[in-house]
Amino acid sequence: MKTGTRCLLAVVLLLAFSITAQAQEGKITVLIPKGNPPPTPLVPMASRPAGLEGKTIYFVDIGYEGGGSLLKMIMEWYAKNVPSANLVFREKAGTYEQGDTKLWAEIKSKGDAVILAVGH
Repeated sequence: MKTGTRCLLAVVLLLAFSITAQAQEGKITVLIPKGNPPPTPLVPMASRPAGLEGKTIYFVDIGYEGGGSLLKMIMEWYAKNVPSANLVFREKAGTYEQGDTKLWAEIKSKGDAVILAVGH
């Protein structure tokens, strides 16, 4: 056996013994500091309307780049395919994770359906 091969074999054996010795020293317990989040409440989906003819549909842009353009293309489709529907475009105030109570109240009182969009 060549000298280089003997050295390589010796290094491999040394590593194997080292790993085995470390494994026999004991176990380490690791805890995840995230904790346990509270359960997520289940909220049922809104019931679907029988049809959209004559209904008011809100299209809400939450301010994410491209969402408004996507909604306007969808509104064009609705204008051609459901011409009796009243289509209303709104931009939500604030950032996407913030509520817009004024807008939500308007939609609840005047709207029959809402489409929210994000885009990029």
